[in-house]
Amino acid sequence: MIRLTMFFIVASCCFSFSQNKQLLYGFSEIPQSLLLNPGGKVKNDFYFGIPLLSHIHTNVGITGSTVYDLFAKDGVDFNTKLQNAVYGMDSRDFFSVNQQLEIFSGGFSFGSSYEKNQYLSFGLYQELDFITYFPKDLAVLAIEGNQNNINRPFKMSDVSVAAEVISVFHVGYNKKINEKLTFGVRGKIYSSIANINSTKNKGHFTTVNGQNNFYDHIFNLDLEARTSGLASLTDDESDSDSVVKDLTKRAFLGGNLGLGFDIGITRQLNEQWSMDASLLDVGFISHTKDIENYKIKGNYVYEGVNPIFPEIGSGQTAEDYWNEIEENFEDIFEVDTTTAKYTTWRPIKFNASLNYIFGEQEYEDCNCTRTEKSYLNRAGLQFFAMSRPKQPQLALTAYYYRRLFNGLQIKTTYTIDSYSTYNIGLGVSARLGGMNFYVMADNFLQLKNIYNAQSVSLQLGFNYIFNKNEN
Repeated sequence: MIRLTMFFIVASCCFSFSQNKQLLYGFSEIPQSLLLNPGGKVKNDFYFGIPLLSHIHTNVGITGSTVYDLFAKDGVDFNTKLQNAVYGMDSRDFFSVNQQLEIFSGGFSFGSSYEKNQYLSFGLYQELDFITYFPKDLAVLAIEGNQNNINRPFKMSDVSVAAEVISVFHVGYNKKINEKLTFGVRGKIYSSIANINSTKNKGHFTTVNGQNNFYDHIFNLDLEARTSGLASLTDDESDSDSVVKDLTKRAFLGGNLGLGFDIGITRQLNEQWSMDASLLDVGFISHTKDIENYKIKGNYVYEGVNPIFPEIGSGQTAEDYWNEIEENFEDIFEVDTTTAKYTTWRPIKFNASLNYIFGEQEYEDCNCTRTEKSYLNRAGLQFFAMSRPKQPQLALTAYYYRRLFNGLQIKTTYTIDSYSTYNIGLGVSARLGGMNFYVMADNFLQLKNIYNAQSVSLQLGFNYIFNKNEN
């Protein structure tokens, strides 16, 4: 049982998702790039996203050991692999999931008749975000047991988990102030569908030599789990129809509400050099409805029960022994259940890039350049940072962009992040008439062995775009 438990702990902590969208960031031909920088350049007069298909995003990454490390047929005993995986990871390794689905979106330019230098965008998307850190001390305890770790405190602070499902309604404003400066801001209304938060746990568990029994187990605990939107879903009286109705209502601004904003800027340094930056999801959600919180705080000592079973028919049986342990734990650990309101802060994300364009485009029928210069290539560096419960999540990307012709653009990236130092990605945006389709994927070098891949991501979408008349 211990080995099986440890397998699931390690396997879950091997897979993690990132919210970095380095392929989409700065890809101005795709309207959804404004979600990553509301102050980015706009390349269309107006657009609308195909409902439920305009932006589908998910990615997976690996920190620590991979599935291949555990199951590869290399002659190494599985128990040895499991121990190597546990001892090779630490409490900063994590398992996280992020997924986004755009429900609807649109945008249009406006302003004076001779120059529409302002742009309004809007939409609604659903997002799932989940993160749990690897409980290193508890994993070691599960493998080694407490008999060989007398007087060693095992940290409860390793237990850290946060999960939420939300919908986000947003409206963004973008303005080209002059030829060198573009500014943008986006307001957001968050509607929490469900939330679990337990990230500030403290305390430890220690086994010492006992007086009335072989060992005394000392618990110094300060643990808390806060939840909203779950109690009503798990109610015995709720049925599938009422659950679906309730979830739909929450998705359309009927859940626990919050506010936030994004801000971004693009600065043209000279004809070929530019820089941009954005700050995303500066906001909070106030949880006031359907709340159920659990808290354990205090010092507890458990002396155990007599582990020597008398002969059958003359006393305590094995079943009695385990039942007594269960009853003792229920008596010792008093769980305080409350409905107190609480607030969660959104994980803030920061992007910045330095860009260089080159390769002037020429007329097809003469050896001359256009009056307003147009460039086919762009290269640069992008930095990404995101707040997380234990430490920030960082990434650095070098990229190359190429406009093959007006209806087809590609972008390739090389990213160093928490999961890998050799992540190569490729994105393509194509337009046929007004219809735009884009697809992007990461980590091509490791797709030949997906079980040993450090990270794999996918983004795709369909939009209908009316482009500006540009050279």
